[in-house]
Amino acid sequence: MAEKQAKHLQHIDPYSPQFGTMVPMGAQKFLRTCVIWQLVRFVAINIKMTTLILKSHH
Repeated sequence: MAEKQAKHLQHIDPYSPQFGTMVPMGAQKFLRTCVIWQLVRFVAINIKMTTLILKSHH
């Protein structure tokens, strides 16, 4: 039975419409690969976590 499932999945190519995943385009691709944006998001998330931790200590 596992062999039958494996055969079913062999004909699906990655990033094809049948694969079921979304392919990043344009702005989304830029934001995922831009180091400056990733640094901004990292700082923002850390500030949120720090404020949450500080609030929990009161």
